[in-house]
Amino acid sequence: MNLKALTRAAHKFCSPFRVDDGGKFRLADFDPGDTLNLDSEDKPRAREALAEGVDALAELQDMLYAQDRWAVLLIFQAMDAAGKDGAVKHVMSGVNPQGCQVFSFKAPTTEELDHDFLWRCMKCLPERGRIGIFNRSYYEETLAVRVHPEYLERQRLPPERVTKKIWKERFQDIRSFERYLNRNGIVVCKFFLHVSKKEQKKRFLERVDDPEKNWKFSAADIHARGFWKQYQKAYEETIRSTATREAPWYVVPADNKWFTRVVVAAAVIDTLNSLNLHYPRVDKDKLKELAAARKLLLSES
Repeated sequence: MNLKALTRAAHKFCSPFRVDDGGKFRLADFDPGDTLNLDSEDKPRAREALAEGVDALAELQDMLYAQDRWAVLLIFQAMDAAGKDGAVKHVMSGVNPQGCQVFSFKAPTTEELDHDFLWRCMKCLPERGRIGIFNRSYYEETLAVRVHPEYLERQRLPPERVTKKIWKERFQDIRSFERYLNRNGIVVCKFFLHVSKKEQKKRFLERVDDPEKNWKFSAADIHARGFWKQYQKAYEETIRSTATREAPWYVVPADNKWFTRVVVAAAVIDTLNSLNLHYPRVDKDKLKELAAARKLLLSES
């Protein structure tokens, strides 16, 4: 598995569906354990491909920063223990911290609840030349808030605005927002790390049994697990309703972390490659300035 194969592999998991395709997307059609016929013996090759991808990302990110024209927003959504933190850590390990911003969105604060649902994420959008990473995002408004109606009640919306159409309206708002970002040079790339219920149970038990992982466990994780079917349905409709050409979804198999990270790296590389990035080209006056500076430096004793 080399870098080219890595990028081709990612295309399988990119949303081949669009919001207007008649609702063909089904989450059940995606296997959380899929590894494209690779097995444990292929892990070393996958790690090599990931290392190659990390190097490629570092170079692309450097050009993104130097060119200062585009920004890239990577959104990670998943059930608990799907590996969001690990994917970000490993895939972005070679990126210059100056050119990358990571934000995690947990339960909203009182101040955030007094604003519209996009407000807290809008404040954290990446600047030109930078990669922004959202660990969870405004998509929680069509996921956790939908599964748990009490979360919606805390937002204190005017009663006449809370109708049966609210989720379709939020999907519309999100599509419009992401189209707006794209038109302003912020490219959005979204990942759903698709973990199975069986694998999540295994990872929860590891957190409970391993003292070094105890800090990762929360009783809230078990509570959310009790709503597994509701969350799967919410994810399915959210992805189906917000997968667009401007902001595609990648449904990434997450039962095997080594494979998840390879696919995520490939997708990010593919996204950056699509931007025709290059280092800024200097004009004639700048070239003369550089020549003069070189001459002056060489003349020093």
